[in-house]
Amino acid sequence: MTGHEALTPEGVATARGLAAALPDLLVEARRVAGSVAAGWHGRRRAGPGEDFWQFRPFLSGESMRGIDWRRSARDETLFVRERERENAHTVWLWIDLTPSMDFRSDLALASKRDLALTLALALAELLSRAGERVGLVGDAEPTARRDGAEVIAMKLARLGPVGASRTPVAMRRRDDVMLISDFLGPQAERKTLFADLATLESRVHLVEIADPAEESFPFAGRVDFVDPENGARLTAGRAEAWRNDYLASRSEHRARLISACRPGWSHTLARADRPATETLITLCGQLSAPEGGGA
Repeated sequence: MTGHEALTPEGVATARGLAAALPDLLVEARRVAGSVAAGWHGRRRAGPGEDFWQFRPFLSGESMRGIDWRRSARDETLFVRERERENAHTVWLWIDLTPSMDFRSDLALASKRDLALTLALALAELLSRAGERVGLVGDAEPTARRDGAEVIAMKLARLGPVGASRTPVAMRRRDDVMLISDFLGPQAERKTLFADLATLESRVHLVEIADPAEESFPFAGRVDFVDPENGARLTAGRAEAWRNDYLASRSEHRARLISACRPGWSHTLARADRPATETLITLCGQLSAPEGGGA
């Protein structure tokens, strides 16, 4: 995306509501990130680079050129000086802010939108602490600043909703892309996006946000269902009679998402009735997995 599109009146209202919610969500995201930070150090590992990473014991059979003789003399044990691998990758974040994400049932701890934003900002906080670069789809420049979560929050407030079909113009081959959505939009758009990301050899992480009511369909009796995207209404006289068909359709929807994952991609379910920390730990594991890994 090289420029910013004019927002519709509905888009302006959405952007204003987003800007109002972001300060509180940023505080929550930092709390969530703080509970995970002690056990995660980004994707740091040994490899070619300039920065010192760690000393480790010398292994029989390897080249002696890596031995640090000054450190070895201190304990009369051979130690190898390892450098940290330089990682030019960037993690790009896209958060679905379409009307369906505003849904929150009485069973949920937060709306789908707020959970998605909390996860995105918490990831930005962790990644920036670990020295990674974080980008936002819809914005041309990723940030390497230590206050990455605050930078991403400000960009979200400025940009408002951005379509997932807009792949980042600054994306490099093999960057990581975190798509956080309920994935209830048009299937054709989703397939096109996945195909575009695959050509860049990106590692794509699908974070499927789900409300517990969407997972269990706890409705009974006469219920009016309203499509949040277009306002269409559908009335069920006995909603419980629809449960099995709905759950089967829901299962098929998830199976399509999982089957769309290529080697190295991942799919994570984030339920709005579970602590965000649980999902964040899983996502950190996906980002830390070796290239070619994934679930």
